[in-house]
Amino acid sequence: MPLLTLITNLDVAADEQIPLLSTLSTLVTQLLGKPQSYVMTILQDNQPMLMGGTEEPSAYLQLKSLGLPEDSTTGFSAALCDTITEQLGIPANRIYIEFSNPPRHLWGWNRGTFG
Repeated sequence: MPLLTLITNLDVAADEQIPLLSTLSTLVTQLLGKPQSYVMTILQDNQPMLMGGTEEPSAYLQLKSLGLPEDSTTGFSAALCDTITEQLGIPANRIYIEFSNPPRHLWGWNRGTFG
């Protein structure tokens, strides 16, 4: 159910992509307390991006999950920013994160929905 998408203007080396996605998958599991078997992580690197009018390294993350605890997003933001800064060197002030909690009937899986 949880989906974390990372879009960045950095070129992440091929041999670093799966370890990065694995680190993010483990983090999402820890943050949301959901089984890793449901977590999906996606990386879209080397994307043309401007933030604040510059091409300096930046990232946009989307964390979607059924039942996302909205009162925890500040802590989630800190943990995600810290991880992206540690893994990719992107400063926290160059990272945007969108959190969403879609209705169960609008999240499909295994030929059905969760609603």
